[in-house]
Amino acid sequence: MAERKVKVPEHIEKYRQIHQRLSPSIKVIAAAFIASVFYVAGMYHYQIEAAIGPVFGYRSHSGSIDLNSLQQTYNQLSANFDGKLDTNKLIQGANGGLVAAAGDTYTVYMSPSDSTDYNDSLSGNIGAGIGAEIGLRNGRITIVRILSDNAAEKAGLVANDVVVKVNDQSTNSWSVEKAVGQIKGDEGTTVKLTIQRGDDTKDYIITRSIIKNPSVETNVTDGLGSIVITRFDSETVNLLKTAAQNFNQQSVKAIILDLRDNGGGYVNAATGVAGLWLDNKVVVVERTGSTIRETARTGSNALLQGIPTVVLVNGNTASASEIVAGALHDYHVAKLVGKKTFGKGSVQELIPLNGGAQLKVTIAKWYTPNGINIAKEGIKPDVTVSLTQKDIDGGVDPQFNAAKKLLGL
Repeated sequence: MAERKVKVPEHIEKYRQIHQRLSPSIKVIAAAFIASVFYVAGMYHYQIEAAIGPVFGYRSHSGSIDLNSLQQTYNQLSANFDGKLDTNKLIQGANGGLVAAAGDTYTVYMSPSDSTDYNDSLSGNIGAGIGAEIGLRNGRITIVRILSDNAAEKAGLVANDVVVKVNDQSTNSWSVEKAVGQIKGDEGTTVKLTIQRGDDTKDYIITRSIIKNPSVETNVTDGLGSIVITRFDSETVNLLKTAAQNFNQQSVKAIILDLRDNGGGYVNAATGVAGLWLDNKVVVVERTGSTIRETARTGSNALLQGIPTVVLVNGNTASASEIVAGALHDYHVAKLVGKKTFGKGSVQELIPLNGGAQLKVTIAKWYTPNGINIAKEGIKPDVTVSLTQKDIDGGVDPQFNAAKKLLGL
């Protein structure tokens, strides 16, 4: 191999000359000093992060907790357990228990596999599964929406079915992310769900398939543009912008925005959606205590501005969906029809952890443009209309019909 000679910079050459003149004893002292610096940095890296973190724009905590009891539990478990222990699972379980003890439903620890599933769902890459959206209702894993023409629908599952078990494992105390991670899987494999519907409990064995379900579906009929947003993922805003351009080309006279059973997603996606109706307006304000953390505003490309709009909501309309509904309602650009929304008025942040795990932690409360936090209260519609199972079975939608009536159609 041919070599190319590189000229050594003058300051490095001077360092080499000084280093050669140092006595062996001084070199040992210098090495010991450097080693001690790295040792201290390792021992107190959280404290160091806490001190310098604000300078670089990130948060850190310098405190610690006594983990001696955890170590004692592990030692006794290892010494006495009749079976093989998976230390990775034990560590994940300990992390999960630590976070769960914070007592906040929306603050959860996600294992590497759970994190992958969760991130995929918010990027629009749903993968293979049964084609149902899962939520936490009254502390129980519940199906909140059945996606049309997918495995769950074909198997006979319906919204509000409670998932009691997944592959004979009880879902009691499970997070939504864990339930989704267990239900999803490779295409062609099966999953067994134990479903409670009213007083009846039944097992369903469902073959997983690739889920093709864009977050935005639109339709135009007789000058009425209807929009269904199932989640606020990374593709939602672009999909809706395209739909809005088509609406304008077709001279749409009124719009029904359906956010029923939409459990939310990215806050910036909600801001982008609201921005199709609102020109340079505040959509949501995030506060930590009394401190304003962030104020989200729309841009100046409100393609649907001025078009009469009604937003459909229900008890499963949550989070980012409530941000959109609240903003459009506060600025009087849309009426709300349906049932009171879920009432999730907090903001979560995803923080990466070692090994691909991540922490979803509540960092703030959010407020509508009128300064209202809807946590546990939800947003009350202008026109309250129920949608019963009998209506669904009969193929009628009283809420949609009420929206049309409100628009004079």
